[in-house]
Amino acid sequence: MIFDGDRQEVDLYLQAVDEIQKSMSSTSISSDHHDQDSNDNRVNSAIQIAMARLEDEFRNILINHTSPVEVDSLNISDRASSYSSSSWNLFTSSARSSAEFDQEEFGGGDHDDGLDPIQRADSTNSSSSYRSTSSIREIDLIPQEAVADLQSIAKRMISAGCLRECIQVYGSVRKSAMDASFRRLGIEKLSIGDIQRLEWETLETKIRRWIRAAKVCVRVLFASEKKLCEEIFYGIGTSIDDACFMETVRGPAIQLFNFAEAISISRRSPEKMFKILDLHDALMGMLPDIDVVFESKSSDSIRVQAAEILSRLAEAVRGILSEFESAVLREPSRVAVPGGTIHPLTRYVMNYISLISDYKQTLIELIMSKPSTGSRYSGDPTTPDMEFAELEGKTPLALHLIWIIVILQFNLEGKSKHYKDASLAHLFMMNNVHYIVQKVKGSPELREMIGDDYLRKLTGKFRQAATSYQRATWVSVLYCLRDEGLHVSGSFSSGVSKSALRERFKTFNAMFEEVHRTQATWLIPDSQLREELRISISEKLIPAYRSFLGRFRSHIESGKHPENYIKYSVEDLESAVLDFFEGYPVSQHLRRRSQ
Repeated sequence: MIFDGDRQEVDLYLQAVDEIQKSMSSTSISSDHHDQDSNDNRVNSAIQIAMARLEDEFRNILINHTSPVEVDSLNISDRASSYSSSSWNLFTSSARSSAEFDQEEFGGGDHDDGLDPIQRADSTNSSSSYRSTSSIREIDLIPQEAVADLQSIAKRMISAGCLRECIQVYGSVRKSAMDASFRRLGIEKLSIGDIQRLEWETLETKIRRWIRAAKVCVRVLFASEKKLCEEIFYGIGTSIDDACFMETVRGPAIQLFNFAEAISISRRSPEKMFKILDLHDALMGMLPDIDVVFESKSSDSIRVQAAEILSRLAEAVRGILSEFESAVLREPSRVAVPGGTIHPLTRYVMNYISLISDYKQTLIELIMSKPSTGSRYSGDPTTPDMEFAELEGKTPLALHLIWIIVILQFNLEGKSKHYKDASLAHLFMMNNVHYIVQKVKGSPELREMIGDDYLRKLTGKFRQAATSYQRATWVSVLYCLRDEGLHVSGSFSSGVSKSALRERFKTFNAMFEEVHRTQATWLIPDSQLREELRISISEKLIPAYRSFLGRFRSHIESGKHPENYIKYSVEDLESAVLDFFEGYPVSQHLRRRSQ
């Protein structure tokens, strides 16, 4: 090829083409029509041969200097949620082992820390910029020497009326390069239907990769392709560069955005929320760049498609939040969790809304209306009450989060009724509301939105549940340690009924042993809460037992077989209380008091 050889030969050839084009105008002033026709034919033939040759040279230069972009060297950053859909299968799973109930339902997440061609997000360190958008990073797709050759050929081809051929050659070669870059970025040629048929777990990985790849495509590949078109066709015509640009990128751009469009119109479900938010945030961040790269009238359709996808993603988020609230309210599991521990639904919901709070800035803009709630006047027993007057000044998003906690508690109260033991039902509510409080306290964003007033209200609820547990369990036990019913003949000094006293000790022993045996298998997962409740029990039980023992020990020890009645010392009871709420059976009987 001529342009592969000596530069002097290239210059001579281009001069010859210029001479042929000049000769076309000179033949028009010939007076001899016969000679003019003959000259025109010769010149036209020469021009056609020259243009065919230049077209081949144009294609050859493009091919020789076109290669897929080395995406490994790019530094385009990305935000990924610490979320894995395998953690969000509660609403579709009904059977769980007891061991699962003691584990955190929310997985550690998938940060996708493996090596990837595109590593970090929204880099502002690049020295290159494109017009007003600093995140765009242009690169040279073709060396400048080759660009100069392509420009000189394009000018002559278009001058000779070969615009269409020039655009077709350019588009066909550059589209192939774009396809190769897409493959390196992991962008597959999938239809919207193909994408919607994929399992969500598979789509999660593809969304993560798409976000990174899309940033490279918009901010590097498409922007650089636009720059290349402007350089090659500079000064030739105002719309020729744009025509070549759209010839090259229209198909790839549609392919790229079809993926996001398929996600935006897919079936909604709670586990999709955070990946859709990632997609929304990424597209929102790219929108100014899309507007710059696709600024011409001929690329209106690309800009419109991106804006419409963004709108549909926002609507999908609002719909998912509403469906999530309904799912929490209606979650149907009827199997009581062993030991009154934290219900998987509680872990699921609180981890979910903690993640929601991580997307606070986006969601405050997207969530614009209050939740649809019940009220104390509705009379609907299937929906809890919530009065907005008590929560003035809060954003719609904050109201939705509070509403989710309200309906979670409402659902948990229904589940507590499946326990036959009232004490265990109260312990269950204490555990779960305490977990809610701790999760709110552990997330600064969530705590800020929920507010300290509502947090104090929640704290009061779990403390009330703890008080209710103590009443349900220990009032009857402590009732055995009263003086009433032990005295006869109205004499308080010596008229103690030994038979009634023996019966009272036996009853106390049996009741305490049953409580000890049962409640050792109950579970309070939070160590601080477990210790606080044990201390509270001890503060009521131990002084009452010590006082009762001090008043009546002599009456029992003066009779036969006192060890059958005074079975435990104060220290034995103190030690036994430490067995409570560990979640497994006591391996041995209560230690007998020292004789």
